[in-house]
Amino acid sequence: MALSKKNAVSTFSMAMMTAAAVVSLRGLPMMAKEQLTLFVYIAFATFIFLIPAALVSAELGGAFGDKGGGVYTWVKEAFGSRWGFVAIWLQWIQNVVWYPTVLAFSAAAMAYVAGRPEFANNGPYVGVFCIIAYWISTLITLRGVTAIAKVTSWAFLWGTVLPGIVIAILALVWIAQGNPIAILHPVATDAPSVMSLVGGHPHPRYFPFITGMGDIAFLAGIILLFAGVEVHAVHANEMSNPTRQFPVAMLVASVVIILLFTLGSFAVATVLPNQDINLQEGLMKAFQQIFTRLGIDWATPIICLLLAFGGIGGVMSWISGPSRGLLWTAQEGEIPPILAKTNKNGVQINILIVQGVIVTLLALTYFVMADVSVAFFMLSAMTITLYLIMYMLMYAAAIRLRYSQPELKRSYRVPGGIVGMWCIAGIGFAGVAFAFIVGFFPPTQLPVGSPALYIGLVAAGAAVFTGLPLLIGMAKQTSWRVASAPTPPPATVALKTLSKPAA
Repeated sequence: MALSKKNAVSTFSMAMMTAAAVVSLRGLPMMAKEQLTLFVYIAFATFIFLIPAALVSAELGGAFGDKGGGVYTWVKEAFGSRWGFVAIWLQWIQNVVWYPTVLAFSAAAMAYVAGRPEFANNGPYVGVFCIIAYWISTLITLRGVTAIAKVTSWAFLWGTVLPGIVIAILALVWIAQGNPIAILHPVATDAPSVMSLVGGHPHPRYFPFITGMGDIAFLAGIILLFAGVEVHAVHANEMSNPTRQFPVAMLVASVVIILLFTLGSFAVATVLPNQDINLQEGLMKAFQQIFTRLGIDWATPIICLLLAFGGIGGVMSWISGPSRGLLWTAQEGEIPPILAKTNKNGVQINILIVQGVIVTLLALTYFVMADVSVAFFMLSAMTITLYLIMYMLMYAAAIRLRYSQPELKRSYRVPGGIVGMWCIAGIGFAGVAFAFIVGFFPPTQLPVGSPALYIGLVAAGAAVFTGLPLLIGMAKQTSWRVASAPTPPPATVALKTLSKPAA
């Protein structure tokens, strides 16, 4: 029986889910550390990455919205099931690696709520918090996409949008009161990439000063902050009119993403000197400093509680998307069929359990690394190398499909015909390829210890997690194949009927 339209995912919910999957205020300190050069990084991420990704995923999502599967279906239609599996695997495994980073941000926020900010850099506390928060998020996810949409929409609005607006307003108040604008007054100990000495006095740079790849290593991390506009394409067929609603949702989400990142990161850099910006707790320290100056210290735990809620909501927004795409590969025999099991709500329960075990193991990193910020960034670097390979496959698939399936009905097309697609997808491909290379270099802004060990760990993670789907494909048994054609989960079947014209 078809579900009523009130149970379909709305354009607003899809936009908020997508923006929640991309925007995490945890990234503001990383961008703020780039000082005035942050505008160059944001421009790069917006025009070379975010806009091409949004346009291409809008076309592919609209074209295959009735099939589901997201990036798996897109790449499969272009290059076959093996590469489709590699694409969805990378989208899935990169965000599995990413969970401990965003949850570490929520852990730091909760440390401020408890009045123990020193815990933000306590590895065991951060690790335990990540594990508990992740499994609670998984339990909520098991209730189905409708429950996820409600929780993530509210978490995004209250835990990300509201604090983002508040920090921007407070920064204006900070300036109006005549307080020093930190971003305009660097010190001689700041990194040369953001500060220059003129007559013996430090001055801010407007463009990055690059002496080596390490000086722009944060570029890869910033690209990661803008990634994810395609993740909820797997839910496009759960909208009442996906061919019309999905592209609109992508546009709304992109505008929200750019505004929040730009205003938020500038606000943090306005209040905190560069040397005081910590990747783990920089945003909380900025709020605390402003609230203290205004004499309203009591507001710090309130805003930090909202930040923690927003971070966890972002995790929930990601838990369902890539893992649901992986479900399609299980139904088509690419991975053992035991992973195709769903619960009564149509949620991929066994995949989520496997995912949770991996996240739990990765969270143990915080127990063994002395500097939480280094562990935080290393996991981020490993994440981005995996994700960027997936984006290369997505862009290549979009170009290939214009040739192999020219008559495919596309509710939205990247403008400019074949040439337009080559330009947009080509720019996106070149941008992610460059960021992929940069991601292997340790940042000069952090005390990474042994650069060789850092590069080795990131490279090993990229090689292992990219090689696994290829090995699985080689070892795949015929018995894995599903006896019949893949059948979408019950919730998907019901919701798909909403997009059919009335009889």
